[in-house]
Formats: sequence, structure tokens, C-alpha cells
Amino acid sequence: MKVKANGYAARVMLAFLATAGLFYVNIMPALVSGLISGLEFSNKDAGLIGSLNIYGAAVGAFAAIFIIRRIEWKPVCITLLLTIIAIDFASMLLTTEIALMVLRAIHGFVGGLLVGVSFAVIARTEEVHKTFGMLLLVQFGLGGLGVWALPPLVPVYGSWILFMALIAFSTAALIMTFFLPDYPVKMRDPKAVIAPVQKGPLAASVTAVFLFQAANMALYAYIIDLGEQAGLTLDTISPALGVSAWMGILGSLAVIALATKWGRTLPIMLGIFVTAAATYALHYSFSPAVFWLANIAVGITWAFSIAYMLGVCSEFDKAGQMAALGGFASKMGLASGPMFAAFIVNDSNYEQLINVAVALLIIGALATIYPSRLLDRQDRQAAANTGAANEAENEAEANEAAQTPP
Repeated sequence: MKVKANGYAARVMLAFLATAGLFYVNIMPALVSGLISGLEFSNKDAGLIGSLNIYGAAVGAFAAIFIIRRIEWKPVCITLLLTIIAIDFASMLLTTEIALMVLRAIHGFVGGLLVGVSFAVIARTEEVHKTFGMLLLVQFGLGGLGVWALPPLVPVYGSWILFMALIAFSTAALIMTFFLPDYPVKMRDPKAVIAPVQKGPLAASVTAVFLFQAANMALYAYIIDLGEQAGLTLDTISPALGVSAWMGILGSLAVIALATKWGRTLPIMLGIFVTAAATYALHYSFSPAVFWLANIAVGITWAFSIAYMLGVCSEFDKAGQMAALGGFASKMGLASGPMFAAFIVNDSNYEQLINVAVALLIIGALATIYPSRLLDRQDRQAAANTGAANEAENEAEANEAAQTPP
């Protein structure tokens, strides 16, 4: 039995589908820390494995842009999920850096295709911001469980437990896929005038997504080591990360509840600047209270802001190609963050990394003003036109009633 196309059950299932190809990002601190402690990889190599995994996803997400209109999305997603599960099984058997780098890059490409196609399907739903909010709710909720529970298990069971968690998630997404409706591309009226995509605001929104994701993931990938360098223990760090991810659910719920009631510009600006302030507070991570509060604030505002930013990208067309482009920018940002961070923190230079992340967040906030304000103006204009049309219709009905003899 298929679920309703725009019901909450469908939004949850689409969220699982879109997350399955990139769930390792949500447990990236556990993955990087697990490779360091479980396989004794260096900080740099562990970070590069995570980065190459996401770069592969970025390429896959980009490739998805060109195939979305030409495929039946459901059988493609089922095939991609089965491939991801097989690669995760193979990853459990490898213990060398180069082999894992290559295999995880391939995994990333397949997962990126899955995420790109999933984003395109999400763009075909009504009230797309709610679906993206549900996506972040799933990612932060289960990601929080992963970063809390997995790091202590790696010394006991080995690094294979990380990949087993990924397999379990992909299997759940695979089962859910069979219950989703078809979400066909809506055929345009051939006589209708098709407005061209506005390249300027689209480029600005894509750039903002890239910078925001790069800044956040640069620190998130190494947040466990950052805490340990500041003198904290896993007993403090792991619960803080788990709770911060779960608190991020509040950000997702806020997006679902608010949608565009306050527009897009104000929520995005508020979210990004709070993220920047909390990121700067990580300079004082030697204080457990500051570490906890900073991570919780970032968790909430990361989920809140990126849902709106991806929604802005997706609103430039309804076939899903611009949503997939936003997904590509997101993956490139998530991959580039750990990549440049790997070279900065090779000497555990977290002070510099924090400053770079704050600067990128502020630049990203400035970049998103143009496209978000443009969409807000279009909404206000559409509302005004609708109001004027309704008023004219009511006036015509009143005149007709007045002229009708009793």
C-alpha cells in the first residue's frame, strides 16, 4: 500500500531515502575518530577518507542533475541502495588507507546519485520546506544516536561497527522505498511561457549552501579530537555531540512549523549568525559547559538554516534539477570542509580552523540575502495579486447581485 504523496509518512520515507546515501556525514565525527582509534590511521588520512567519500558524493549528485528527467526514479534508487549496502560490506574488510580512500570515493559517487535523485523527488512534493525539515530531523536525530553510541563501541568491536550502522540505515531506506508513490514530473503546458531560471540568484544561493556546509563540516569532522585537545574526555564529548544533534531536531521542527510565514531571509540570517557565534565559542572548549552549549546551538541552527537554504535552491524549478544542484553544492561543501581542515589540523591547529569557519559562515550569510529576498518579494507580490483578484471578483458578484431584480 502506497502512502499519501504529501503526508507526513511520505516525508519521513523520503527523508530516509535522501539520507541513506550520505548518512556517514551525520556520523562523521564517529567515523573519523573510529578510523584513528580502531585502525590507527593518522588525523590527516582519516579526514581525507571522509572527505573523499563526500567528494564522490558531490560528483554523483552533480551527475544526477542530467539524468533526473530521463529515469524512473524508484527502480534506480533501489539499485543504488543495494550497491551502497554491498560497498559498505566490502569496507568492513579493508584495513589500509589507500584502499579505503578509493572504495569510499566510489561509495560516495553511488550515494551522491541517490541523494541527487532523492532531492529531485522531494522537490516534486508540496510545501517542500516541510520535507527538507523532515530530512534534517531524520539526519540529526539518528546522527545524534550514532555520534553518541558508536565511538565507545569501536575500541571494543573494531571499526567494522561503523559500516554496519550504515548498512542498517540503508536497509531501512530500501524497505521504505516500496511504500512511496511515483511522484511523476508534472508535464508543462506546451503553450505556456516558461520563465528562464534566474542564474544570478541561483548562483548566489548555491554559493551560500557550499560555504555554510564547508564551514560546519570542517569543524564537525574533527570535533571529537578538538574536544580532546582542549582537555575533555569522551565521557563529556560523546554525550554533548549526541544531545546537540538531537536538539538539532528543534531546528527541523521549526522549519516544518514556520515554512515561509516569516519569509526566508530573516530565518536564514538569524540561523547563520547564531551558528557563527556558537562556532567562535569553541575557542573556549576547555570549559565543558561552553563545549556543550556551543554544540547544541550549532546543532539547532545548522538544521534550521540549511533546510531553508536548500528550499531556496529548489524553488527555482519544480522538476528537481535546481534541487539537485543545491544538493551538489551541499556535498561539495561537506567534502571541502574536512579536506582543508585536514591540512590545517595536521598540527592540531584548531584555533585557526575555528576562525576560518566563522569567516566562511559570515560570507555565506551575505551571499544568501539576494536570492532569499527575491523569493520573499515574489511571494508578497503573488499574495497581493491574489488578494486583488479576490477583491475584484467579490466586487463583481456584489454588482451583479445589486442589478438582479428581487
